[in-house]
Formats: sequence, C-alpha cells, structure tokens
Amino acid sequence: MEALGPGVLALLAANAFVAGAIDAIAGGGGLLTVPALALAGLDPVAAVATNKLNATFGTGSATLAFARAGHIDLKRQWPLALAAGLGGLAGALALAHVPREMVSRALPFVLAAVVAWFALAPGFGDRDQSPRLSLAGYGATLVPVIGFYDGVFGPGAGSFYMAGFAALCGFGALKASAHTKLCNLASNLSSFVLYALAGHVVWAVGLILAPAQFLGAQLGARLAIRSGAKLIRPLLIVMSAALSLRLALAPGHPVGEALRVFWAQYF
Repeated sequence: MEALGPGVLALLAANAFVAGAIDAIAGGGGLLTVPALALAGLDPVAAVATNKLNATFGTGSATLAFARAGHIDLKRQWPLALAAGLGGLAGALALAHVPREMVSRALPFVLAAVVAWFALAPGFGDRDQSPRLSLAGYGATLVPVIGFYDGVFGPGAGSFYMAGFAALCGFGALKASAHTKLCNLASNLSSFVLYALAGHVVWAVGLILAPAQFLGAQLGARLAIRSGAKLIRPLLIVMSAALSLRLALAPGHPVGEALRVFWAQYF
C-alpha cells in the first residue's frame, strides 16, 4: 500500500473522531471507519485489523469515562470482560475456519431483529427492568459467544452485547451501554493483539486514527451519561438499522442481488 497523504489522513482522523463518539453512545462506529479505511486503499484484512486498533482506543476511552462516572465497577464486572476477551481471542484464532459467508448472510436479519426489539420494547429506558437471566449467567453463556463473533467478524457486536444486557439482564439504557463498552473493549483488545502479531495492522495509519477515536469516545460517553435513553435508544436503532441495510445490500448478499435484479428489470 502506498503512503497516504496528509489530507487523506486528516479526513480519516476526523471520521474516526465521529465514529468514536457514535460508538461510545450506541455502538456501530465500525460502520464509518472500516469502509473509510478500505476506500483509502487498505486491503480488507488490513482495514479490519487496523480498525481494531482504533476501536480498542475508542472503547477503552468510553470505558474509562463510564467508570469515572461510577457506571462500571471493575471489581464486580471483570468476569464479563474476561469472558468477552477469551471469546474474542478464540474468534481471531478461528478466523480462517469460520464460514464468514454464512455469517454475513445471516447478520442483516439478526440485526433487524435487534432493531425491532429496541424500537418496540416498551420498558427499555433509563430504569432497570426485571431480569430474565442473571448477570453471571449471561457472562457465562452469551458474552463469550458475542466476543467470539467480534473476533472473527465484528460488525454489530456492540449492538448484540447491548441487546443482551437490556433484554436478558433487564438493564436500563445507560447501564447496558456502560457494560457493553467494557465487554467490547475486552473482545477488541484480544483480537487486536492477534491481528497485530500476524502483521495485519497498518501502524502508520492506526496510530494517527487511534487518538482521534479516543477523543471522540470521550465526547460520546459524556453525552450518553448526560442524556441517557433519550439519546442512546434512537441512535442505537439508527446505527443498527444502517449496518443491517449496508450488509444486506453488499455485493453477493441474496437481498442485495435480488434488489439489483428487480431494479434492472423494471427501471
């Protein structure tokens, strides 16, 4: 890959700042950063791997902001981070053996279900609801599965963590968002380490974007803490829906191909 010019790097850094802010509030920052890195000339693996560096700084920043505000208790919640981190590590190790095409085909429909739940669930707000599953149960079962997915694929992992904390553990929006950032940090970090050891990270780009995403995440976390569900819920719905639509319309996906055939026939 040719060296990127100062103007391109500045645009990528601005994009990373916005992505960090959005990701800290509702997740989905990769929807902005990964395509931007690909457009800048990084191959698909390098774009994903370099984005893990940005995302680790962003989720680390958001986790720090939520912890300082008293929304994360690391002494109690470290088992969740451990489960997510081990899942992310396993996912990165299994990268070559997972049927990514099958996952990418199913993902838009799974995300659409997440969008529908957040849009229609009447009790999802700032207050906690009655849990359907204990926090320990969620951490021992679904958290490592989502972490595995984050290590092997990635898009929407924050939405899945968030949906589990809200729908299963009964957490309110702000509490669910804070717990999500801790888990997302762990699975990002563990998979990033493996990508880095494998030589896929473009450090010259990632080390410029990482501070921008760190600062954006600080802003986003503070906005989330101040506004709660009235900001987190609509942005979560918008970002998850946008990601679902983008994946469904990607070349090779049956939904996208069917729409292209329909358009070619009738328009």
